[in-house]
Amino acid sequence: MAGGSFNTSAVANERAEQYKGRVTAYVIIACIVAATGGSLFGYDVGISGGVTSMDDFLQDFFPAVYKQKMHAHENNYCKYDNQVLAAFTSSLYIAGLIASLLASPVTRNYGRRASIIGGGISFLIGSALNASAVNLAMLILGRVMLGIGIGFGNQAIPLYLSEMAPTHLRGGLNMMFQVATTFGIFTANMINFGTQKIKPWGWRLSLGLAAVPALLMTVGGIFLPETPNSLIERGSKEKGRKLLEKIRGTSEVDAEYQDMVEASELANSIKHPFRNILKKRYRPELVMAIFMPTFQILTGINSILFYAPVLFQSLGFAGDASLYSSALTGGVLAFSTFISIATVDRLGRRVLLISGGIQMITCQVIVAIILGIKFGPNEELSKGYSAVVVALICLFVLAFGWSWGPLGWTVPSEIFPLEIRSAGQSITVAVNLLFTFIIAQAFLALLCSFKFGIFLFFSGWIIIMTIFVILFLPETKGIPIEEMASMWRRHWFWKRILLP
Repeated sequence: MAGGSFNTSAVANERAEQYKGRVTAYVIIACIVAATGGSLFGYDVGISGGVTSMDDFLQDFFPAVYKQKMHAHENNYCKYDNQVLAAFTSSLYIAGLIASLLASPVTRNYGRRASIIGGGISFLIGSALNASAVNLAMLILGRVMLGIGIGFGNQAIPLYLSEMAPTHLRGGLNMMFQVATTFGIFTANMINFGTQKIKPWGWRLSLGLAAVPALLMTVGGIFLPETPNSLIERGSKEKGRKLLEKIRGTSEVDAEYQDMVEASELANSIKHPFRNILKKRYRPELVMAIFMPTFQILTGINSILFYAPVLFQSLGFAGDASLYSSALTGGVLAFSTFISIATVDRLGRRVLLISGGIQMITCQVIVAIILGIKFGPNEELSKGYSAVVVALICLFVLAFGWSWGPLGWTVPSEIFPLEIRSAGQSITVAVNLLFTFIIAQAFLALLCSFKFGIFLFFSGWIIIMTIFVILFLPETKGIPIEEMASMWRRHWFWKRILLP
């Protein structure tokens, strides 16, 4: 369709063709170290669902849910429907939402490293509180501290990766964040698989081990270099140029350096980036900052990853089998991200988003049909149908892992001009965490009310987001981060919105 067609070679500013440099080991190491912060988010997503299905944890903090679980035969879909239990999971995300907005001025005024280090320290405190919790208040306070850590980390790390990466590999290097996230999910699932056999304190070990990725992020942040964009924006132009020469492996960086200087001069002339991003000339970026993270969550992926053990138990799997199945989905997600890394800078963002959407829709609809026909109030799925459901959920996760998973973060982080970059990324993270909170809080109740229709609910949203990509998202592959503005002026729809 004509909606998103765009010739990247037609970018008005031709300075990008003068960019020099190569991929240096320095850049790759810096990006890998920074991306480890994504494992915080992933570990928490993976650990929460497993812990909330452990009997020892439920008996200590949620006895009503434990009793409800013991009477599962009364309603398979509703055995875990408890708003206090949902609040344990979702409290982190509302704290992260607020923290991501507070992180914007920190990231802009003190650099990307400051937010990365601050996020790591907060996560360390939260993991200690959760591991040693003796009451529900202590447990929730620990979750809030974890949320602050995620809010700062998720705001700064994608920006750091986009600014450090050379243009032709920006998509792949930016996805290191998603690789770390999926690795964190998979690791958490495997840890849950082991700790659920340790009675009665296995859940404490699961929650306490969150300190490991937090320590990696904190120590890594201390030794990371700042990005040249951030140094130049904060007035250290000579230092920024030297770092740019180092990370590009050449002294011929005049064109890229000049783009950064011009962008920083404009950025420093703007004192209120949040107010500025509301102006008409930034309408495309604002729309993407809101809709990309919203759609990423409305795929339903977080519901499956948060509550995979709970979901599989609701579908009739035994305790061990449910954790094993959720570990399998975590492994599939980690593998699928590498597909995206290998193809994103060759095929482009749109191809992956559209193909992933089609596969996710197909899988969700088939799962809904199977559950609608074969899974009733007092029935359990046969082993054959259970295997089919797990396979379809794995295919769904596979499609998400090469499409909306990494690109829901990559696309927003690469489209903002420097003057609104920190504010734009904060909005992206805040919206992501807002909808994560809403879905986390509502999912168990939705599962109880919609039953198998929950999968149709999410597939409907995936249809909408796939159409959105086709019509409104131009291809960003190969366009320098400081020259994105001209891309919107050539898009069939956005050129009607923007001034000449």
